[in-house]
Amino acid sequence: MLRLLAEDADDLALISAALQDAVTRIGDIHWDPRGRAVTLALNRFRWEAEGRAGQRVRAGLQIGGVLEVKSRRLRQGAPGAVLELLAVAFEPAEEPPGGRLLLTFAGGGDLAVGVECIDVALADVSEPWPTPRRPGHAG
Repeated sequence: MLRLLAEDADDLALISAALQDAVTRIGDIHWDPRGRAVTLALNRFRWEAEGRAGQRVRAGLQIGGVLEVKSRRLRQGAPGAVLELLAVAFEPAEEPPGGRLLLTFAGGGDLAVGVECIDVALADVSEPWPTPRRPGHAG
């Protein structure tokens, strides 16, 4: 079971790689303004698993120290809409350690999360299961 914490951009790059091609639904993205946190429930493709057979696992991503959340080209009125996560990146603000986490999804949508600092946790929360579909990338 994978458990990762990110407190800087290098740590975040590892989480981004682990989450490449994870899928989630709009309804599985939650912002708690009072708790200043954003959480996502995802089905993560296990790139680190050995062998040719693909595996997915249920995972949770939590972002702490959240100041604001903005979305672009995400159908907020469609909680069942499926999103494929491509990357998670950090754009520093003029005043460190704050900035913006940018979650980029296939199809051109993204979620911008303004944060006080990088405070991100990723944890697998289920046993893996086999999947016949291995994500492919043109290129």
